[in-house]
Amino acid sequence: MKKQILISVYDMEIGGIERSLINMLECFDYKTYDVDLLVFSHQGDFMSLIPQKVNVLPEINKYSVFRKSVRQCLREGHYMSTLIRLVCKNVAILKARRQKLSEGAGYIQMQLASKYTSYVIPPLTKEYDLTISYAWPHDIISNKVKSKSKIAWIHTDYSKLEIDNKLDLTVWNKFEYIASISEACTTSFLSIYPTLRNKIIQIENITSPAYIKKMAEVPPENDTILEERFQIVSVGRLSYVKGFDMAIQALRKLHDKGLTAMKWYIVGYGGYEAELISLIAEYNLEGHFVLLGKKTNPYPYIKSCDLYVQPSRYEGKAVTVTEAQILGKPIIVTNYPTAGSQVEHGVDGIICELSSEGIANAIEQVYRSKELQRLLINNIQDKDYSNSNELDKLYQIIV
Repeated sequence: MKKQILISVYDMEIGGIERSLINMLECFDYKTYDVDLLVFSHQGDFMSLIPQKVNVLPEINKYSVFRKSVRQCLREGHYMSTLIRLVCKNVAILKARRQKLSEGAGYIQMQLASKYTSYVIPPLTKEYDLTISYAWPHDIISNKVKSKSKIAWIHTDYSKLEIDNKLDLTVWNKFEYIASISEACTTSFLSIYPTLRNKIIQIENITSPAYIKKMAEVPPENDTILEERFQIVSVGRLSYVKGFDMAIQALRKLHDKGLTAMKWYIVGYGGYEAELISLIAEYNLEGHFVLLGKKTNPYPYIKSCDLYVQPSRYEGKAVTVTEAQILGKPIIVTNYPTAGSQVEHGVDGIICELSSEGIANAIEQVYRSKELQRLLINNIQDKDYSNSNELDKLYQIIV
């Protein structure tokens, strides 16, 4: 009898977490395990990339409410969920004021809404040997699924999140295991939740070099990236956390030094787009700093670039950095707390100061030194980034 596994994720929109999930599903042992995938909201370009051996469960409409607007929830008849959302919003505002959170009540509202909405949505009827809550909201798996054991995934630096930690702790305590994608992620997580030390296991993001290299051979959706200039590429959601505002400022500094034969492409989308467009105009970088938008397949763009830069303010473990390494690209990452878990400074990449000045200086250093470019590329090519054996850690905890 095959063991039964359930994996949950909110949607399959383009993002690092969703891309790491696709890579993991590509590497699963389907001879031994049946894998059901619970996608709360069946939307996102990555739906089409889910391997055929995975059984995608039908969408449960009441599970899809968490990222919908209140107006849409009302229009679809989710009256109780809407009421919970509105109450949670007001409670979250009070909590955020009391805790003096700089980023406001957004995260706390999400925490409260997922907790209390989970009480009014239907449970799954099938029982599993292992259930994996791969991404938020974890309350659904903890409250609505029968399973011999449950594991929740952490993908980010928890020391940077402005959340209600006591509320969060009650959710984590309902899982037998918590999977951390890196040692740095584990350290930051345990600095907030030291009592959960015995639940933590480290399972790195699964990477499939063969899959990534195959996808990189597909012609890009926009061939202007292939023009003959020094091309920088970054991939990620358009959000403040990803540091693309600093990237724009860095490119302006480089142009002011006369290094105008550079073009920076951003593959991604998100709510910070308007701010970035305004900043590009402010620094007169139209046509030089280019937002390519949503791309299902970012690998051709990474493959065609001269330099991959991750200008983030913080990361758990950036999936795109590993993907750029697999494609043999020189890499610059900012000195966010977990940067050293992926890049060895001066060996297989450059870790620069977390500022626009630091980013600009590092790019100039790589741009001006062909010898440094060759060194970084050679050291990257000597490494094996295949790590499907990380799944063995998951298999070992299945009852």
